Amino acid sequence: MNFLKQTFKAPPMRRETGDKVFSFILLIPTILMTVIFILVPVVDSIIKSFMDYRAKHIISGQAPEWNNFANYLKLFENDKLMRSIIITFLFVIFVVFLQFVLGMALALILNSKIKGARFLRSIMMVPWVVPTVISALIWMWIFQPQYGLMKYVVSVLTLGAVNDLAVLNDPQLALLGVSIAALWKQIPLTTLLLLAGLQNVPEEMLEAATVDGAGSATKFFRIIIPSMKSVINVTMSMAIIENFKQFPLVWTMTGGGPNNSTSTLAVFSYREAFVSNNLGSGAAITTIWMLLMVVVVFVYNHLMKIDD
Repeated sequence: MNFLKQTFKAPPMRRETGDKVFSFILLIPTILMTVIFILVPVVDSIIKSFMDYRAKHIISGQAPEWNNFANYLKLFENDKLMRSIIITFLFVIFVVFLQFVLGMALALILNSKIKGARFLRSIMMVPWVVPTVISALIWMWIFQPQYGLMKYVVSVLTLGAVNDLAVLNDPQLALLGVSIAALWKQIPLTTLLLLAGLQNVPEEMLEAATVDGAGSATKFFRIIIPSMKSVINVTMSMAIIENFKQFPLVWTMTGGGPNNSTSTLAVFSYREAFVSNNLGSGAAITTIWMLLMVVVVFVYNHLMKIDD
């Protein structure tokens, strides 16, 4: 019997194979969460975008009707979709660009070994920790046209010459006001990520460049930026995605107004689905919105690789 057990004994699993199996087992909860809470809703939304699916179908229990591309055709016939796309791109480009510039500037300052750098890092992260809706309420108070902080500061600086400053009520300034609030909340994380990248730049290269007579600008563009390219790529990709899907901040501060001047794709999709009760049309907007985001991130990453 012992002879048979030794003869037909399964071969021992290699350590490398065992590590792979163990790693896969650890990933199973993450994979399940991703499939259940991300992939399934995305596929479900895409399917619903080809249906005439309204609130009446939910109330009555009727099955939605398949209408092919009718939802998309109606959207492209309506100028609201193109307006929302333009507003979304303006918001994303403006916020992401300034987020990188200001975040890099703060990272360089914090990396210069100034006194109290650790304290400044801790204080700097407060806006990022504050919930998005609370951030929106804070900035609504700052921009409040009657008693807001912005009105008071401008009135003092202009000696009372400017008293009427309704940022969120002005169609030409509302998107700028929302962008400032988005920057206030997102710059801390960007700064922290870029600071981590700065601390990994080889000191030997910077010292050698200094000995060779290179100036600060030359060292920044020829050494620091190339050394941080992977960190910058990840950080800016995260910023693009975050601002493309920005909804709570915009909806809380303006609701897409005034006069649809801040109606991004996220706001337009919500209005179509839950205000107009046209869930199929809202799903179609979400699908277009998702495709645009994927294309923008793909193009950005492709351009970053070309520069390598």
